[in-house]
Amino acid sequence: MSATLNIHSAADYPAAALSNLAAHAFVFDGVPCASMEGLLQSFKTPDPAQQRALAALSGAAAQEAGQVYNESWQAEQMLHWQGRPYARLSGNYQSLLDRAYHALFTASAEFRTALDATGDAQLVHTSGSADESQTVLTQAEFCERLTNLRERLRED
Repeated sequence: MSATLNIHSAADYPAAALSNLAAHAFVFDGVPCASMEGLLQSFKTPDPAQQRALAALSGAAAQEAGQVYNESWQAEQMLHWQGRPYARLSGNYQSLLDRAYHALFTASAEFRTALDATGDAQLVHTSGSADESQTVLTQAEFCERLTNLRERLRED
């Protein structure tokens, strides 16, 4: 049985480097992003200027800056990117997440190295939420994407 690795910003390497809060610069649909957390938080607002500002953040600053949008997006169950609405439970939103993680994966050698360093560990995220109506990315959605990218890395 393989080991389990809890992805968390306060964990040791490589888990901390795979946290959405980790600073990994990438560009998504022409928007510079300082971290995946900044981009995820930006999905909570329909305003493209606010999205760009949120995407430019990383760490706790990104996480905290997006909190002001929680009540609105959770009530509507709608997220947004560059003027387009996405129902939280839609396949289109899942595709948006896939594209975002692909952009990070492609741009950041540091992210790919950390992902490779996880070996065959089962990736978990115990601090995240499992409730799709309360979070823009569930524990399962996060870990599934990391695992899929790790498999892709090994195929390449």
